[in-house]
Amino acid sequence: MDTMRERFATVTTELLDADPRLALVLAVISSDRFKDAARAHPDRVIDVGIREQLLVGASGGLALTGLRPIVHTFASFLVERPFEQVKLDLGHQGVGAVLVSAGASYDIAAGGRTHQSPGDVALLDTLDGWTVHVPGHPDEAEALLRHAAADGDRRVYVRLSDHANAEPLPATPGRFQVVREGRGAVVLAVGPMLDAVLEATAGRDVTVLYASTVRPFDAATVAAAVGRSVRPDLVLVEPYLTGTSAPFATEALASFPHRVLALGTRREELRHYGSWQEHVAGHGLDAATLRERIDAFLEV
Repeated sequence: MDTMRERFATVTTELLDADPRLALVLAVISSDRFKDAARAHPDRVIDVGIREQLLVGASGGLALTGLRPIVHTFASFLVERPFEQVKLDLGHQGVGAVLVSAGASYDIAAGGRTHQSPGDVALLDTLDGWTVHVPGHPDEAEALLRHAAADGDRRVYVRLSDHANAEPLPATPGRFQVVREGRGAVVLAVGPMLDAVLEATAGRDVTVLYASTVRPFDAATVAAAVGRSVRPDLVLVEPYLTGTSAPFATEALASFPHRVLALGTRREELRHYGSWQEHVAGHGLDAATLRERIDAFLEV
């Protein structure tokens, strides 16, 4: 199976050939994957060098001319480092773009803290009007990327990761899917956390929801699922900063008493390199630890 990042390169190259309104803006990262596209479309494949603020600023300028920019680099360099440009050159100017990141929270842990970005979605939550996709499989990444490229002038973030589920689910932007029905509680798995959640809740009488698009937050599906449960308990399992979606879940469930357990990456920095698999375990997001944490919550 190819990775989400490999699929992104293949699909974006196809989209550039098909749609003259699309432009690709890079900052060295992944430029080797777009050599053919750059030769075919030298006016619409732009590499600004290692200048991430310019990466986003130039994208805002392209959007003002009527183009639909697809903007790509590692998550920490796409959202965190040029955040002022994301806020002003896109949001304040009222223009759209498709930001596509790689690296996720800790895929590139060997690159050190500069290449880790567990807070990217939480940071975008401080801004208005962003659609956020967190695919759990390359097939989902392709479907969501194609949707984002054709999504008018909206501001869209597509968060790619090496961490992936074994099988894809249909990607329905803005809607959470019911993967398993139960009565005892509801567990919401985001993107690549689904396989671990299904393993962690095997044999448990819980409903498992799946989200490959987290913003907008599908409050109606969450409220309906929790409302049908014997106990109004919701567990959020996200592959980024713990509690990122907790305010949205609380708002969705505000009409009745409920409990929310938010699981994700810890705020405490893991000062180790290691693989993304080791970081998953280090943050307690592996199936065995998830099972312990979810069971302890539901037993109270």
